[in-house]
Parts: sequence; C-alpha cells; structure tokens
Amino acid sequence: MLDTEPDLSTKLFSHIDFTSGAVAAVSGGSDSTALLLLLKHHLDQTAPSTRLLAVTVDHGLRRGSAAEAQAVAKLCVERGIAHRTMAWSGDKPSTGLPAAARQARYRLLAGAARSEGLGLIVTGHTLDDQAETVLMRHARDANRDSADAAGRGLAGMAPATLHDWREWIVRPLLGTSRSALRDFLRREQVGWAEDPTNADEAFERPRLRATLAGSAGQVDDVLALASRVAAERGRLGADAAELIGRFAGQPATGLLRLDPGLLSAGNDRAAVYALRILLATTGGLAFLPDQSRGEALFGRLRAGFLCATLSRTVVDFRRAGIFLRREARGLPPDIAVSDGAVWDGRRRITLNDGSGALLIGPCGMAAAKTLVPGEGETPPSLTRAALAAEPAARQALDPPGMTRGERAPPGFVALPVVAPFAGFLPSFDLAPARAVASLIGATPVPASPLRGHSAG
Repeated sequence: MLDTEPDLSTKLFSHIDFTSGAVAAVSGGSDSTALLLLLKHHLDQTAPSTRLLAVTVDHGLRRGSAAEAQAVAKLCVERGIAHRTMAWSGDKPSTGLPAAARQARYRLLAGAARSEGLGLIVTGHTLDDQAETVLMRHARDANRDSADAAGRGLAGMAPATLHDWREWIVRPLLGTSRSALRDFLRREQVGWAEDPTNADEAFERPRLRATLAGSAGQVDDVLALASRVAAERGRLGADAAELIGRFAGQPATGLLRLDPGLLSAGNDRAAVYALRILLATTGGLAFLPDQSRGEALFGRLRAGFLCATLSRTVVDFRRAGIFLRREARGLPPDIAVSDGAVWDGRRRITLNDGSGALLIGPCGMAAAKTLVPGEGETPPSLTRAALAAEPAARQALDPPGMTRGERAPPGFVALPVVAPFAGFLPSFDLAPARAVASLIGATPVPASPLRGHSAG
C-alpha cells in the first residue's frame, strides 16, 4: 500500500465519477507518475473493479523518449496496471510544434479511450502548470482586447474539458504543487524521467517556469487571478445561455433567428457574448469573433436594420427579426467525406450506405429553390439561402438517366455541431454550449464526470 498523506487520494479523486473507467496519461515525468500511483491507490480502495489504462504517448521528438515509455511500461507491470504506448507518427511541423504535439497527444489518448470503451482521460497538470498557463495567456493577450482576455483565457485550464464532444479530460492535480508530488514519489522510492525540453528556454513555457521559480507570492497572485476570472467566465456563460434560451430560435435548418429584444435585454455583456458564440456556430468556426467586432456589430444592430457579415455568418436584421446564416463564400468544394468527418466546421457526417466516403458539396441555390415553399412566417429567401449552404450528396460520376449536376439521394445524416466548442469544451463554458446544442439540435453535451460541485 502506498504511503500517502492522510486522505490525499480521496481529496484528489473522490469528486470524480470513474464508473466508465479511465485512461491515465503518463509520460514518465514526476507529475504524471504521481498521478498514476495515487489514482491506482484510490481505485483500489474505492472501486477495485474499475478499469484503468495507462497510456504513454511517444512523440518521437527527442532521443530517449522510447526508453522513457519503456520505463513507464515496466512500472505498470510492477503495479499491476494495464499500459499502452502510442506513437505520434508522420511529419512534424516546423513551426507551432508544442501546440501540434498537444493536439496529437489528445487525439491518441482519445483513440485509446474509445478503443477500450473508457470514457475518461486523466492528466497530471499541476498547480505549477496552471500558473504558467495563465502567465502565457496573459503575455499573448497583452496586445489584444483586454475585456476578451479577462473574460476567457486568464481562467487557465479548466478542471474538466470535453474533447471532440465525446471524452472528458479531467485534471485533478490543478490544486497540487509539483514539489508535493515529487515529495510523495521520494517517499515511495519511485523515480521519474526529466524531459530536457522542460528547461529549454527556447520554448515559452520553460521561460515562464524560470520566471516563477522561487516566487511563491507571484504564483499565488496568478492563481487567485485565474480563480476569479474562471468564476466570472462561468457567470457570463450562464447569463449568455439564459439569453440564448429566451431570444434565439431556429426557424429552418442552418438559419437562426434572434428576437430583437436581445438588444435591450439589460445585460449587454452577456448579449454580446451570446451573439459571438452564435456567429461562430453559424459560421462553423472554432474561435469566437473578436470582442471588439462583436461589440461593434451589436451597436450597429441597435441602430437599426442592416445586412452584414462576420465570422462567415450573414447577419440580416429586418422586420421579421435578426437572422443568422452561413455566407455563400468559402463553402467547401465537392469533396469525398468519410464517416464521422466534420463538414465546413458545422455538420458531422454519418454515412448510411456503408461506403468508405461520399462526395458531398453545398446544396446550392438552384436546388434550394425547389425544396423551399414560397410562403411561411420566415422569409423564403432566407430559408433558401440557408439551405443552399447545407451539405448535399453528389454522384462522383453522373449515372445514365441522371441530369448532370442533379443531386443523388442523401446517403448520409448531417448533425449540427457547436463549432466553437466542438473540439475542446472547457467546463467553464458548459452552460452556453448546452444552450446552443439544444437550439440547433446538436448531440447533447455528455454528463460531466465531476460530482458534488460545479464542473467549472
């Protein structure tokens, strides 16, 4: 049995639902090694039948990474823990390598979780990582809109993040220091690997790590800022979700209508945030439009009727309401789409015919005109324009008897996705993500694995 501090593992893990098992991301460094041993102890004490899989991602970026993965595998054999090493193969980018490696790591961890039927990924991000992350974002946002930065990025890493709208990534060590974890490993006489890139100040994070070293007061200040901004972000999201529920509707596929009452609802900050989320969702973009542009558009809407474009979204304010639809420019060409792919950032494609791929392109205005009736509460021209930007199947080769360019039977289902949160949904943003998912008919957000308190 581990010589843990009293109730340490209980404090770290008791609020997490491990019913569906877990993947523990273990690099071999001190943080993830301590995470694995503490989690194994907790599950042995509370739910010994729970499935636990340790996964080491070998990025193949430096000499010694394969040996570190082997060391993790050896430790797992000694402790009776299932283990798998997954390699990041293929070409590596010449710029933005840390971000690309992070994306690859989560993709591989998620793949392991899906293949084993495990619904949770647990990572070893610590209090130190949180402080570094907030400082990095603060530095990046120094020349950007301060209101936007204060409302989002400075909250740091969320305690839980939904990846690809399927697997939850949980970070139970965000309140635990690296030094405490290393003290624990020393007591257990367990070693760990030291990644030399963690001290290479050619990278941004090691530079900030050096800045924070020995400055407990600065760390405390940064973490207090993160906690305050996280709470503000949660409140803002809840207010935006309430406004979306009150003032937004979907009169037709691909077409949203906002009641003009949103412009005078009495909470401009939340209304602008709601508008930015809906613009990104309609346009199929992973990032919200800039705060300043969102505020400017909101002000123009207050001034009266208009037709404008922002974030690939046409905003059409007329007597019938404020309508949002995907603009016609920049739509994907006819391309082969495989099962599960996201088309135009807006629709997840599920194939019905069992083929490996299907040729899909925009419906087009000509076809939309034949599908939309000429009467209705919503202006037919808007419904047709929205439908024209929706995905439709085409035959790769026009078969005999079919007019060239004629649409083939669908052969697929296109489910809407909440674009700005489809890849990564921090638990700070659960309320607006749920509101938009309900509005557009997207798959509901999977239940949070955090129990007993707010996920955020």
